Amino acid sequence: MGLTLEQAGSLADVLMSELQSRSGAVRTATDYFKGKVPLRFASDQYRSYFEKTYRGFSDNWVSVVAESPVERLAVTGVKAAGEITADAELWGVWQRNGLDADSQLGFLGAGLGARAFCLVWGDPSDPDTPVVTFEDARQAIVQYEPGSRRRRRAALKTWQDGNCEYATLYLRDEVWKLERPHGAEPRKSANLAQAEEMERSWAPRDTGPEPNPQPNPMGMVPMVELPNRPLLADDPISDVSGVIAMQDAVNLLWSQLFTASDFASFPQRVVLGAEPPKTPILDANGQVIGTRPVPLEKFAVDRVLWLSSDKASIGSWPAANLEAYTKVIEVAVGHIAAQTRTPQHYLVGKMANLSGDALIAAETGQVKKVEQKQLWYGQALREVFQLIALAQGDEAKARALAGGTVMWADAESRNMSQLVDALLKLKTIGFPFEYLALRYGLTPTEVADLIAMREREADLDPVAALMNSAQQAQGVRPEPAPTGPADEPVPAG
Repeated sequence: MGLTLEQAGSLADVLMSELQSRSGAVRTATDYFKGKVPLRFASDQYRSYFEKTYRGFSDNWVSVVAESPVERLAVTGVKAAGEITADAELWGVWQRNGLDADSQLGFLGAGLGARAFCLVWGDPSDPDTPVVTFEDARQAIVQYEPGSRRRRRAALKTWQDGNCEYATLYLRDEVWKLERPHGAEPRKSANLAQAEEMERSWAPRDTGPEPNPQPNPMGMVPMVELPNRPLLADDPISDVSGVIAMQDAVNLLWSQLFTASDFASFPQRVVLGAEPPKTPILDANGQVIGTRPVPLEKFAVDRVLWLSSDKASIGSWPAANLEAYTKVIEVAVGHIAAQTRTPQHYLVGKMANLSGDALIAAETGQVKKVEQKQLWYGQALREVFQLIALAQGDEAKARALAGGTVMWADAESRNMSQLVDALLKLKTIGFPFEYLALRYGLTPTEVADLIAMREREADLDPVAALMNSAQQAQGVRPEPAPTGPADEPVPAG
C-alpha cells in the first residue's frame, strides 16, 4: 500500500533533517580540498597583527590525500555469475552515461564526504539505456531497514532552484516528486514557526502527463550508497577527517615561518647607550625651537648612522634559523602520510635512487587502501549494474548480477618490463591469452577487439598461425618469418 501525501512529506522531512546534519562535515572537507582553509592562529594577539597579511594562504595536503587513491580506481567491466566474459551491453550503458569520468567524481566525493550515491532510473526515450548518475552526499540520502546495512527502505534526492526546494522520494513501489518554498527569514516565535511550516509543507510537483506518485517498475529503491571506510555500528569515515587538524597545524607553522622570515631572517643590529637621533625644528628666523626624531626608515635606506655619544656601541644577533619550522612541517607531513597510507613521495616530492622493488614497497599501503575501496565500492556498483538490468526489464540478468563481479584496473603500478616479464611467466604455466590481456591493463572491450584482430591475422596467414600455435604448445617463442628480395629464394636455415 502506497503512502499518502502527508506521510511522504513527513518521511522527506526526516530524511532532509538527517541530510542537513551530515552536510556540514562534507562542506568543510570540500572547502579544505579546494584550499578554502581558515588560517589558525596561536593567539588573539598574533591574529590581530597578521590575519590580513596571510589571508588566503593555504598549504593544501587534503587534496593530495583525497585524490591519490582515486587515480588508481578505474572500473573496467562487470561479469554476471556463471559468465566468463564481461557483459558488453552493461558496459555500453556505463559508457553512454559518461561514467568513465563521472565515476571518478563519485569516488572522490565518497573519499571526501565519507559516502557518495549512485542513482539509476529508466529513460522513456531510450529503454535500452537507463540514466545512471553519481550523487553528492549533501544532496542524497538512503534509509535502510532497521538492523540492516544493505536492504534499502527509501532514498531522497534533493536540490534547490531559485526560491523552491525540490525533492524526489524513492520507495520500493512508488516515487514521489515534491516541492516547497525555500525557507525564508529566521523564525521569531513558535506561532510564526508553525505558520511558516504550514506554508512550507511539501506539495506534489507538476510532472505533466506522468502520474505523481508514479509506480517504481524495478521493485527496488533505485539509489545505492558507496560507503567509504564503513564501520559495523557507526557512520563511514572520510579519508580527510584526520588530515584537517594537521593541515591547520601546518598552516600555522607556515605563517610563523613567514613572520620570522620577514622580521628575523637577516642579522639584526641594535644601538646601545645612545639617544635616538633627532633633528632641530627652526622657526621663521632660523632659531631652534625644538627637536623631532629622525625617521628610522631613512637610516635603512641611506645605510648611514651617526652616533653622537661616546658611550654608544653596536650590538647584533644572528638571523633566525628557519629550518626549525621546516623540520617540524616535514614531521607533520610524515604523520599525514602514515595515518592516511599515502606514499610519502606523493607529499614531500623527493625521491632518491629507489629500485623498483623499493618503490613498490613504499606504495604497498596505498595499494591495500585502494583494494579495500574496490571491495566496498564494488559491492555497491554490483547493485548499480543490477538496477540497470532491472530498468531494462531483464530480471534474469539482474539475479545473475547479484552474485557477479565488478572488474577493476590493477591498483598496483609497475614498470613495463616488470609487467611483461610477469605475464610471460604466467603464460609459460598455461594462463590463457585473454586473462593475460586483462592483467596487462586492457578493458574487456579492448580484449575482445584484440582477439578479433588476432583471428583476422590468422585468416590472412593460416600457415603462420598453425606454426605459431605449435610453437606455443611446445613452449617456444614464435620467431618472425624470414624475408628476402622478391626475386631471390630465402636461404635455408
